[in-house]
Amino acid sequence: MTDHRNLGSTNLQVHPLCLGGNVFGWSADENESFAVLDAYATAGGNFIDTSDAYSSWAPGHKGGESETVIGRWMAARGNRSDVVIATKGGLHPELRGLASATIKAAVEGSLRRLRTDYIDLYYTHADDRSVPVEEIITALDGLVKEGKVRAIAASNISPERLTASLAFSEREGLARYVALQPHYNLVSRDTYEGELQDVAARNDLAAVPYFALASGFLTGKYRHNSAVDSVRAEGAAKHLEGERGPKVLAALDHIAQVHEAEIATVALAWLAARPTVTAPIASARTVEQLPALLALTDLRLTDNEIAQLDAASA
Repeated sequence: MTDHRNLGSTNLQVHPLCLGGNVFGWSADENESFAVLDAYATAGGNFIDTSDAYSSWAPGHKGGESETVIGRWMAARGNRSDVVIATKGGLHPELRGLASATIKAAVEGSLRRLRTDYIDLYYTHADDRSVPVEEIITALDGLVKEGKVRAIAASNISPERLTASLAFSEREGLARYVALQPHYNLVSRDTYEGELQDVAARNDLAAVPYFALASGFLTGKYRHNSAVDSVRAEGAAKHLEGERGPKVLAALDHIAQVHEAEIATVALAWLAARPTVTAPIASARTVEQLPALLALTDLRLTDNEIAQLDAASA
């Protein structure tokens, strides 16, 4: 537990790598998912991210597949109290939006699939501007008071709506967001850095960035003239267009060589060193992909190396 850190203002202690659950029950079947989860837990990992919407995009899936796999794994291992489970609501195809009744129904579905009576960290998966922040926060506060959710958080939200939500919580003495899940990595800095990051810093919110490896692009396996057999290949390859992606890969190559580290490890170490970031989210489809992600706990980049990556990704 030596490298675990507090999640924002909570007493939840989390590993510096949050394991992404979007692949579970999708590109990783149940056996592969259990193997990855076992390996992560054996290495000291305890912070798992999922959503009721994973993997509704896959043919024949309806959402909740990832939560179901994680729930079966926890039941089989009897380790519910050892892991911090973060899940999200608001984007399930049958429960879209953040109306009070929708939030409550979504949480009940997540609890059932996860085979648990509480969720450690519950995110609004995407803001629903048709619903006042007062209604959203009041619904989430009710779930905290009932003991069904321990802490609340937001993903894909504007600085203005986040600020308004925090102000309402403060004014009314209700549960407040403790974490933020932004889209943030070396080739996607614009959506988080600036006003949203400032709000997080001022309010002691833990940033837990998603797409930390840019759909696999920051593993270095996507290059010009190289074909990769992956469900994410198209999304990752788009970063080769323009100057930023190739410049970032060149800087990562150099620093990885110096440290005798994997490129993915360096990319995650840069993200982990950013202001407000508590734990980047990265997913592994196979056990073999996990060591490069977990190695971020042992890699400390120098100020000069961070500056090189900053310049390449600017």
